[in-house]
Amino acid sequence: MKILVIGNGGREHTIVWKLNQSPRVNKIYCAPGNAGTHLMAENVDIKVEDIEGLCAFAKENGIDLTIVGPEVPLVLGIVDRFEEENLKVFGPNKKCSQLEGSKAFTKDFLLRHNIPTGDYKEFTSFEEAKKAVGIYGYPMVIKADGLAAGKGVVIAENENEALKAMDEMMKDRKFGEAGEKIVIEEYLKGIETSILCFVDGESIVPMVSAQDYKKIFDEDEGPNTGGMGTYSPSLIYDEKLREQVREKILLPIIEGFKKDELNFKGILFIGLMITKEGAKVLEFNVRFGDPETQTVLSRLETDLVDIMESVLEGKLKAQEIKWKSKKAVCVVLASGGYPESYEKGKEIHGLDDIEGDAFVFHAGTKMVDGKVLTNGGRVLGVTALGDTIEEAREKAYRNASRISFEKMYYRKDIGKLIEK
Repeated sequence: MKILVIGNGGREHTIVWKLNQSPRVNKIYCAPGNAGTHLMAENVDIKVEDIEGLCAFAKENGIDLTIVGPEVPLVLGIVDRFEEENLKVFGPNKKCSQLEGSKAFTKDFLLRHNIPTGDYKEFTSFEEAKKAVGIYGYPMVIKADGLAAGKGVVIAENENEALKAMDEMMKDRKFGEAGEKIVIEEYLKGIETSILCFVDGESIVPMVSAQDYKKIFDEDEGPNTGGMGTYSPSLIYDEKLREQVREKILLPIIEGFKKDELNFKGILFIGLMITKEGAKVLEFNVRFGDPETQTVLSRLETDLVDIMESVLEGKLKAQEIKWKSKKAVCVVLASGGYPESYEKGKEIHGLDDIEGDAFVFHAGTKMVDGKVLTNGGRVLGVTALGDTIEEAREKAYRNASRISFEKMYYRKDIGKLIEK
């Protein structure tokens, strides 16, 4: 099989790495890819939002399966376009991708189908939004409605912070068109965890759990990022919680999809807050999470191609999916200054010094004249397996310490339970 993976981040490098283990795959392309995918796939210089260019490449090169990594092409309707050309593509269509493309669309879906989540209100007028400051008390959650690369969420501790966040989103357009509409939500207190699910339109099958760390600083302080690390399985995701999530969240989601005629085929990422009242949904993503993918796919035993084909053919229920008992931890190495302003083009050292059951997944990197340089805010994801979370954590940090680039930064508490 020839496979095209669309994207250039840590998620895509992990997907390429997993596909590379399949005996069914003999050629992988990655568009546009990074310095890590370059080692196991052929990078193709096509931007993720260039849907016509990607479609033409898939046709000209006889691609058997295209896997869409990031959210932007999904929201733009790449799946619909590929299907028009009878090209096999893995990911939800444009209609279903609104579940990530619009926070308000998702909130409306959750409440209509009685799926536990926080209360919310949506606003397109700054003046009206101002009147709602503090309606759910503080802290107060303010979200840009559209896509903002995982950064369009502000948790305001007081009125001044709330007004500043609204001003930046709606007037200054800090997140561009994403801030034309904002959503104000009730703040949910508890421990965050994530569930990635395979969905084939008829059934929803959860993968192993993972916990992400969104804040830039230790102890979950500072602004939100795309994710500073993750571990799997979540320390709090026990059998009782798994059953509760299945009954109150997963089953109503798939029934809701059917009622709303959302023929969802692909990956559904469910961000959860485990509160005193039980699990509540924070958000949906319509693709693999980053960096959750690094820990989750590291634990997958079954051939990823087999699973994806079962999803596209509507045969997910019959597909056996096996997972390793080993635990996984991923520590993200970021550029100094991220998630605000940061410099690119710093040479990365130590990538050949990795040892043990560990992998380095590239996120923001590029290859120039045989050297690997930084090319983004989140640069690398050092991922390790172990018999316990603590063992995997120790391996991940030991290997992270062998890598260096100017102004490199990473959190020191990934794999520890933090309740806010």
